[in-house]
Amino acid sequence: MPSLDCGNRLGLRAAALSAALLLAACAATQPAQETARKDGGFSMPAATEVIATGYENVAEKYLQPLPVREIGMEGLRGLGAIDPAFAVEIGKDSLMLTDNGREFAREPLPRGDDAYGWARLTARASLAARDWSEEMRRASPEKIYEAVFDGMLSELDIYSRYSGREEAQRNRARRDGFGGVGLRFRQTGDMIEVYRITPGTPAAEADLRVGDVIVSADDVPLKGLPARKIVKLLRGPVDTSVRLRLTRADRPEGWAVDLIRRHIVPTTVSHTVEDGVLYVAVDSFNQKTAESVKKAILKTKAEAKAPLKGMVMDLRGNPGGLLRQSIKLANLFLTQGHIITTRGRHPDSVHHYNADGDDVLNGLPLVILIDGKSASAAEITAAALQDRGRAVVVGTSSYGKGSVQTVIRLPNDGELTITWSKLITPTGYTLHGLGVHPIVCTSSQADVPAAARRDPALAAVGAEKTQTDILARWRRGGILDEQERTRLRATCPPERHSDTQDRQVAKRIIEDRSLYARALTITAATARADTAALE
Repeated sequence: MPSLDCGNRLGLRAAALSAALLLAACAATQPAQETARKDGGFSMPAATEVIATGYENVAEKYLQPLPVREIGMEGLRGLGAIDPAFAVEIGKDSLMLTDNGREFAREPLPRGDDAYGWARLTARASLAARDWSEEMRRASPEKIYEAVFDGMLSELDIYSRYSGREEAQRNRARRDGFGGVGLRFRQTGDMIEVYRITPGTPAAEADLRVGDVIVSADDVPLKGLPARKIVKLLRGPVDTSVRLRLTRADRPEGWAVDLIRRHIVPTTVSHTVEDGVLYVAVDSFNQKTAESVKKAILKTKAEAKAPLKGMVMDLRGNPGGLLRQSIKLANLFLTQGHIITTRGRHPDSVHHYNADGDDVLNGLPLVILIDGKSASAAEITAAALQDRGRAVVVGTSSYGKGSVQTVIRLPNDGELTITWSKLITPTGYTLHGLGVHPIVCTSSQADVPAAARRDPALAAVGAEKTQTDILARWRRGGILDEQERTRLRATCPPERHSDTQDRQVAKRIIEDRSLYARALTITAATARADTAALE
């Protein structure tokens, strides 16, 4: 049974430390007491369970195979983020814990593939380090989990990460919704002011208005509170109540209202109609995104006094979100054909998603706007609709995040997000590091003639051969080296767009059906050529 090397520690600890403290520290390493040991909130069994869940999932699901021994060693080394003097050294059959090179504990190594054994070793090492190091002793269990998991993930990719309990709760709220009343606030000086109310929510039904000032929630004054505490007061379990006291310019005496919390999913979609063209902006992808876009289209069609000319879907600045929502969004405009393939090491990561929709636009022109900040789920939707010849893409090269992450909920209510598959578009190219190439490039950094600046849409279809050649190379299939990816992306360099130029270009394409058809022809030609090559 593993035990700490107390003799070594006794020889190295400062003489001023009391014998009682030393005896207590050594006694804590005995097997009979280990399962019950809690040190400042740090519980050996709980820590082992949390860390083991992380180690096991990374070993089983990460995109590239990783030895459990390597995962465990990186996790242990992560403890050095709390106390830089702390280090681990590995011998033939044991692990040494050192402080500035001085060994203070030694543990036998578990089997190389024993994830639970390495998690238990990490928990015991953390406990030993807490007995030895003041920095480690002050660290909360959450801080230790963060150090271990950050260490474990540090050599992987930038999208694999750990989120502690509070951050994980915020992540889940963005993805899946939360119990709330349907308002957003901002802090203006000492005032907590309502600045957005979601239609159909308790706040809307209670006739709250933008500009109302929230004085208190459940009799707790909000003045001076940080935003996160205000959010905690407003949110809560569905079907519970919260009493708000508010004031308004024409009601300075104020009033109170009791609101019953409902399941609120953050709004990610907004829309407007201009000159018969529907503009739909999608900020991110949560569980209501595809449904919200569909509702916006159906509502606009039902209320339109004249037939719609087409639709512009703005995915600029969209960082992504839920994979299945991006697939559902693409499916709204397709009746058949491939949408996306995900491929990883774990069997559950391999999927081929195909369309079976009805095309909610009934074939009307569709233009998608992307920029250098369009990533992940936004790229899936844009690539699928472009590759299937259903939409004309306008803007700059997208971000190029072509990997899929799976989220593991840990026993401490935190989350481990790990990369487990790559995205492959219908025409066979891998999105990662490459992104989506627009048919009509509006990048200010693109090397194009002055005439193309004045009319990007016409210039793009006028240079059909050039565009076809670029797309053919883009869609060549397989994983391109970094030099080739950089060279291709330089044909329409990624940049952040937020002005109206792209919308004006999109409108011109929609209103000129011949221009729209020619742009689609470029996409279709290279798609057919690529498909033939794959077969």
